Amino acid sequence: MIDRPRVAIVLRGWLEENLNLLHSLAKFKRFNANWHVFVDDLARGAEDPDWLLDQGWDGIICKENSDELFRKARERGIACVDLSDSGVLRADCPKFRPNNVAAGHLGAEHFVEKGFRHFAFCGFKGDLWSEERRDGFVEGLALAGKKCTTFETVYPGVSQPAWEFAEEDEMARWLKTLPKPVAVFACNDLRAVHVVNACQQADFRVPEEVAILGVNNDSARCELSAPSVSSIPVDVSEYARAAGATLEALMKGAEPKDFKELTLIDPLEVVTRRSTSIMAVEDQAVAQALNLIRERACKGITVEEVAKAVHISRSLLEKRFRQYVGRSPQVEIRQAQVIQIKQMLVETEYSLAHIAEMAGFEHPEYMSVVFKRLTHTTPSAYRRKSKELASVGL
Repeated sequence: MIDRPRVAIVLRGWLEENLNLLHSLAKFKRFNANWHVFVDDLARGAEDPDWLLDQGWDGIICKENSDELFRKARERGIACVDLSDSGVLRADCPKFRPNNVAAGHLGAEHFVEKGFRHFAFCGFKGDLWSEERRDGFVEGLALAGKKCTTFETVYPGVSQPAWEFAEEDEMARWLKTLPKPVAVFACNDLRAVHVVNACQQADFRVPEEVAILGVNNDSARCELSAPSVSSIPVDVSEYARAAGATLEALMKGAEPKDFKELTLIDPLEVVTRRSTSIMAVEDQAVAQALNLIRERACKGITVEEVAKAVHISRSLLEKRFRQYVGRSPQVEIRQAQVIQIKQMLVETEYSLAHIAEMAGFEHPEYMSVVFKRLTHTTPSAYRRKSKELASVGL
């Protein structure tokens, strides 16, 4: 019988980011390792290390900040990889963390490119990862000659309804003091949803008056929000590859000193949803037109109908769009349709004929022509490529 290393993975399995990490580790293992794996998806081993360690392991990957588990594991000669997002560095335990400063920079770039002049950060006071994302956002804005205001309170460790409602009440009062339109960067998706709810309470339109961007891309939380929340994903595929390769090498006899004490994993590009799907423009007619196009592009709205709805002539609408947006209303309509087509190609198994109908095209052939003109690939090729990338964890 082949001797397989015994590996324990300790994390809170109900978090989407951690589930994605498990999927990516499974893909790494399938092609690169022959482990016998136990998943402690309640993270019990972080609270009670002896319960876990008494079973005997060759390696541990832990996403919890448990000094005792790492210490006792190393005392027993178990190879360890630390994925907890804390600032603690542990002897003989190579550590991987998100590059939170880079996430902040990415948030700043996203909003600056959209033309915003006013910026704010909403986070958790005293949490290193939140403060790093804040500092990256502030630094990124400073490089563009911009400043921002902040709203930070202490996270109690567990989200409870009474606490969330009280936070949203306080945020609503804070939002009323900010100039509009304003771009708000939240430390994570939970905080971004708080801001969305606070906007609804204060009667501010999202994203027209308050655009909101989160971090982690917890897709279920982001999509449950109304409007849906844009977010910066953590690169869980790179986490899994780096952590898996490091643990495999350690279990084969490599020394911890052969690896960097800390490796920062850069974030992926922004996943744009409704909460930031806007250009910050001061022309009210153009702003209203953009909002109308986003809402009705896939329902067959025409440029003439948009102009009529915002009470200006088509020629004036065309002129103002080119001035403030840099493209025509017709191209904006097509861009909005293509965004929806991409989402349906990736997230559903709908036929091209059904997707064309849902995107506002009478004929799937014409949809394919428009899609290829704007993306330089066909819908079928785009779907196939997306599935190939997903199959290898990208």
